[in-house]
Amino acid sequence: MTGTLIASGDLNDRKEMFMRGMQVAVLGIGLALAGVGVFMAQSYVNQTQDAIAAVQAQQANRPQIETVQVLVAARAIRYGEPITEADVRAVTWPRNAQPEGVFTELSALIPDASRPRIALRAMEANEPLLAVKVSRPGQPAGIAAQLSPGMRAFTIRVDSNSGLSGTMRPSDLVDIYWTGRGEQGDVTRLLSSGVRIIALDENADQDRTFSGTPRSVTVEAAPELVATMAQGQSTGRLSLSVVGLDDDTPLSVFQVDRRNILGVEAPRAEAPAERCTVRTRRGSEVVMIEIPCTN
Repeated sequence: MTGTLIASGDLNDRKEMFMRGMQVAVLGIGLALAGVGVFMAQSYVNQTQDAIAAVQAQQANRPQIETVQVLVAARAIRYGEPITEADVRAVTWPRNAQPEGVFTELSALIPDASRPRIALRAMEANEPLLAVKVSRPGQPAGIAAQLSPGMRAFTIRVDSNSGLSGTMRPSDLVDIYWTGRGEQGDVTRLLSSGVRIIALDENADQDRTFSGTPRSVTVEAAPELVATMAQGQSTGRLSLSVVGLDDDTPLSVFQVDRRNILGVEAPRAEAPAERCTVRTRRGSEVVMIEIPCTN
């Protein structure tokens, strides 16, 4: 009986020692895994710090971009809408990529709230506000607001025989021809090339597309060309020809008449007949007498 109790006690001691060993082993594995995790986390932190330091060093060596405050549309603005302070906001813009004619100060864009500028073209949100897209303070969005300095507006009467039809809009370019009576009959002459349209049927909205043949076309021209077109419109007929969007080919002035169309050469002027004369005196007078010419 005593031997049995001793054997049972030894077995319990062995189980308890085994359980303690297992606990120690599990604890050791946990500590080992924790150590590995700490090592990996430390390695990741070191790599991240090295990457940040490399980026900072690269940025420090990179030349700094000079910026400027540019005014952009805070919302979509349509043609003819007045522009108020609530319609614009300032953004940072690279100075070397600053659009020409952009506004950088609100006081320049809106010098007087009672005389707002009017949108001459549609603008989307975050689009820079340019001088060519807005009217002068207090000026309506009419034809006069579209004119460049030193230029004038001239309206050309248009019909189905004017050579102008299809889909057009203000800001398109046209060539202007005159057809009328010349010294040698009816002629057609190029007056000017690449003239900008500023209104179709008195509508200057550059975002509006016009289809068909308008009743009138208003173009922007120098005063000298205005005088030429006025004379041409009163003495003959003006025709227009649309220029391609990317076509900047210079054209010289030329004219075409019926002979050019038929391919007939102009008659050559005959050389005047040679005349030979001699001088002779008759009394107190000296007269010229025509005689046959000899070589």
